[in-house]
Amino acid sequence: MIQSMTGYARHEFKADWGTATWEMRSVNQRYLETYFRLPEQIRSLENPLRERLRKQLQRGKVECNLRIQIEQQQVDGGLNLNEELARNVISSANWVANQCSSAQINPLDVLRWPGVVAQQEEDMDKIQADVVAAFETCLAEFISNRASEGKALERMIDERLEGISEQVAMVRVRMPEVLQWQREKLLARFEEANIELDPQRLEAEMVLLAQKTDVAEELDRLSAHVIETRKILRKGGACGRRLDFMMQEFNREANTLGSKSINTDITAAAVELKVLIEQMREQIQNIE
Repeated sequence: MIQSMTGYARHEFKADWGTATWEMRSVNQRYLETYFRLPEQIRSLENPLRERLRKQLQRGKVECNLRIQIEQQQVDGGLNLNEELARNVISSANWVANQCSSAQINPLDVLRWPGVVAQQEEDMDKIQADVVAAFETCLAEFISNRASEGKALERMIDERLEGISEQVAMVRVRMPEVLQWQREKLLARFEEANIELDPQRLEAEMVLLAQKTDVAEELDRLSAHVIETRKILRKGGACGRRLDFMMQEFNREANTLGSKSINTDITAAAVELKVLIEQMREQIQNIE
């Protein structure tokens, strides 16, 4: 199964201590880049969470945001209040209020200041465990979202591969007619110029012309590339780079086919091939 590098997931976890909300989003990137935005009291979890993420993903620019709302709880009838820090906060707030005559101190704002009201150690252990569990759930949804989009990309690519096969088949059928048309056109020019060539020399020239305009090798390679690309898609995993390489190979054969073209139908087929290849290449940029 292939995965898109574009994805989004949101998960909200509610517990007795409060609420934790994870949001994950990603866009395409050559390598894996992870960014975490965590509240200060959960900052110690950043490296372990980053490692969990790296074990699941290979490529993409991934942003993980956590918002937590902790309900103030009473312990033994009171709060774990850092009185010295509270006094410092009030003193600083009073100074600011003196500078702004219209400002007033809200006691609840003082209590919300980081560190003024301390959580019990056992409470923080429970909060961190719940946050990690919520992260795992959100990550699973996130990967599922990327996989769903990956299926859509796979279907689109398979449709373009089918289009390439149709163009290759059309060119194979048309080539004998094109070569015969080119032979008759060349003979007609000789007749108009009243040029008589030795039959053996004429045949040699025709063979040389056929060799220059023969595209059987390019058609065989295009067919082989279609088979290999489908094999890569079926194998799945982090295959974006391999698919991108295959698009380069497709383009090389399509360019050669166009350069050898001596007929408008073949030229049109070469142009259509390049359109199909470019459509695949644009979508492959989003595959992990």
